[in-house]
Amino acid sequence: MPDLSTEYMGLKLRNPVIVSSSSLTSTPDGVRRCADAGAGAVVLKSLFEEQIRSETRELEQYLWMADHPEAIDYVRNMGMILGPKEYLELISSAKESVKIPVIASLNCISSEWWSDYAIQIEKAGADALELNIAVMPSDPERRDEDIENLYFRILKEVRKSITLPISIKLGPYFTSMARMSNELSKRGASALVLFNRFYRFDINIQKLEIVPGYRFSSPEEINTSLRWIALLSGRINCDLASSMGIHDGAGVIKELLAGATATYICSTLYLNGLKQIDTILAYVENWLKEHDFESITQIKGKLSQMKSERPELYERLQYIKFLSEIED
Repeated sequence: MPDLSTEYMGLKLRNPVIVSSSSLTSTPDGVRRCADAGAGAVVLKSLFEEQIRSETRELEQYLWMADHPEAIDYVRNMGMILGPKEYLELISSAKESVKIPVIASLNCISSEWWSDYAIQIEKAGADALELNIAVMPSDPERRDEDIENLYFRILKEVRKSITLPISIKLGPYFTSMARMSNELSKRGASALVLFNRFYRFDINIQKLEIVPGYRFSSPEEINTSLRWIALLSGRINCDLASSMGIHDGAGVIKELLAGATATYICSTLYLNGLKQIDTILAYVENWLKEHDFESITQIKGKLSQMKSERPELYERLQYIKFLSEIED
């Protein structure tokens, strides 16, 4: 059988399929079910910065980054389902329940608070820490460097406090994704997770009000991460993991060929159940056998831009060619 194991952030995974931070990983039992279903690792449900701050008044100065106008009311009225103390207990219990790597997750919007709490996370037994920095660049008065520097400060504060591997889950909205990725790598990120899927809303035209949008990703959304994984693979000094739009084994194969070390799945598990993990892994195994590969290591980055004889296909010329074919 082909070898599906991989090494992500220095952690040995039995396969590249990681269950993303979600309600699926919010309890020790949920983590255990994910492991039993075949996951290579799990990312625990995120602890939000709002849950660390005892005075919500202190938070409001940071809400220029919030991605919907009800944020202040939400923070003021939020009931804390899983607080900081309970989160540490979740880490400890999850580690006792499974043998696969358990990655803690912090959802950040500022550089405060995380240094001390990251130390507690490390002591609780987490194998790694994911910083989910959910910053929507929506304020026209905020400069790009203000947002970039916020990422750097958060990473710096956490990196100096712990020895755990740290991944950064970030959104695609940067003036230069390549430069930003390279800087995060230089400043201590062990991996980048591409990409964060921001809250989506819709408009109810009958009630004339904002309503939540469709909460699951679609397979078509894989294109954004696929492009950037392929462009960055081999060019920055950290692992790359893909997130958003991976629904089946074909999606996992595509991301590995582009250069991903690991692949995050979530929506497909809500839509198809945890049995989907086994379906995905079976597809990957069969594909490797059909194409005479003995391990996923052999295909990692095989179709990245850096290894391509036609690197122009990954950027603008492909777009031009596409348009010319339409016109013909």
